Amino acid sequence: MTCANFPNDAGPLVLDTSVLINLHASRAGEQILAALPYRFFVPEIVAAELEHETSRQNGEHSFLDRLLRAGDVEVGAFIGPEIDLFTTLTAISPTLDDGEAATIAVAVTRSLVPLIDERRGRARAAALMPNHGVLWSLDLFLHPLVSRALGADGARSALFFALRDARMRVPFDRCEDVVALIGRECALLCHSLPGTKQRRLAEFRE
Repeated sequence: MTCANFPNDAGPLVLDTSVLINLHASRAGEQILAALPYRFFVPEIVAAELEHETSRQNGEHSFLDRLLRAGDVEVGAFIGPEIDLFTTLTAISPTLDDGEAATIAVAVTRSLVPLIDERRGRARAAALMPNHGVLWSLDLFLHPLVSRALGADGARSALFFALRDARMRVPFDRCEDVVALIGRECALLCHSLPGTKQRRLAEFRE
């Protein structure tokens, strides 16, 4: 189970806030990004969303700081017309949160591939970038180079922690493959997985 939407060129991938949160929750975020042959860009607005007290207490802020110091990600400000597109995305209905809007504004303006998990953000990005893929956090976890770097057990554990602790979202059509990968027992602990309630009911009946 892999994704074919990763770019072939050297352009960076643009990370939304939820992607960083998922990577941190995985306990292997630094290893995951280091294993991939891509550059990663984080809009300043996304970075700012990890500066609040909760993110400082749970380690998300320091996680991003470590990524910056290691050179695994770059944080940057808007350039050119990105501020105008950001303003539009946060003003028109249905509105997007600041992190999603910033990620899309950068990706659209610079013709880069965004990583976004939220339904509205993905739909808006796809509409504005019909010729570009929009990646999920899941695509990072399932990249063959990540599996090679972490090993099968390490990759499985990282995916499980992101699902359980960060409630990482996954597409419905890939849910059963994820369940098969992490195991039914672990899947029952991951409330963000589509169909969790039905799996719990089935488990109870068995």
